[in-house]
Amino acid sequence: MKLLFIRHGDPDYDADGLTATGRREAELLSERIAPMEISEYYVSTMGRALETARPTLEKAGRTAVACDWLREFSIRVRRPDREGELSYVPWDWLPQDWLQYPLFLDREHWYEHPVFEEMDVKGAYDRVIEEFERLLADHGYVRDGLYYRVERAGSDTLAFFCHFGVSCVLMSRLMNVSPMVLWHGLVMAPSSVTTICTEERRPGIAAFRASSVGDISHLYIRGQAPSFAARFCEVYGNGDRVD
Repeated sequence: MKLLFIRHGDPDYDADGLTATGRREAELLSERIAPMEISEYYVSTMGRALETARPTLEKAGRTAVACDWLREFSIRVRRPDREGELSYVPWDWLPQDWLQYPLFLDREHWYEHPVFEEMDVKGAYDRVIEEFERLLADHGYVRDGLYYRVERAGSDTLAFFCHFGVSCVLMSRLMNVSPMVLWHGLVMAPSSVTTICTEERRPGIAAFRASSVGDISHLYIRGQAPSFAARFCEVYGNGDRVD
């Protein structure tokens, strides 16, 4: 099995849609994805994901299953660097704030920080994972401890048009790591494609591995520069986004 986590194009967050650049990215993305043999398409019900998926679905002559659980993982939590001000996402923490708590690195205890407990981030996480595991089981891959039991082996490719935060949630489950590590350790530019494949080296047992993360080759080959949304300044004071 192969899973494609596709981030929406350059966002207009206020309108929950795409900028002109985002629409261009979605068009270039469609030239890459539409010719692929995709078994099923799934899409977040948020406007920016729907708008990103539209050119691909039109070119492929396909429809997508709209899933509320693929919406961005926007659980508001208090940011320690802003005197408890609520942030719209649980991962926008400065490195010096989250890395001082080793429990954030622990796949079994990352959610026990008081800020996360206050807003029941784990409950929201579990609701997303429950839906995701149900979908994988429908395709023959059933969670069994830390790996997956293959009840019906197949080479299906599933495409998910969604968002950075929720993609990291899904990947953290597949890879048995804390989502905080992925939220703060990965960059997935707008319209990027992350490819996760099963590893089935023994009959009936599967794990998942990433063959590429945040791939935007479809932009580069057409001379389209990647959008900045997704990352922060590499060097303090270089003029890029700093917080």
